[in-house]
Amino acid sequence: MEIKGKVHEIGAAQQVSETFKKRDLIIEYAENPTYPEYIRFEALQDKTALLDNLKAGDEVEVSFNLRGRPWTNKDGVTSYFNSLVVWRITALANTAGAPAAAPQYAAPADVSTAAGEDDDLPF
Repeated sequence: MEIKGKVHEIGAAQQVSETFKKRDLIIEYAENPTYPEYIRFEALQDKTALLDNLKAGDEVEVSFNLRGRPWTNKDGVTSYFNSLVVWRITALANTAGAPAAAPQYAAPADVSTAAGEDDDLPF
């Protein structure tokens, strides 16, 4: 799954155990700008490094997996938890400021025949 939004907050890396670490990312998702949503994502293990070069205000596209799991407490009551686990983050061009640069193309090649040459193409 993917979502586009603005980085609102980046959490510190948490070393949960000797072999497990995670880091939170909060994205401001403004499908309706009047009522923005703040969505929490988790980066796990080596994916925590994806957040190193981000800062609040960056426009990004977050690719993530939706995960869910049950948990039963000591009284036998089961609760369900969902998590959004980041696997890729793509920085988007900031379109609010300067206009986008024109794409760069190669100069057109001259395919015309020289004067006096006979064109032997069959069409």
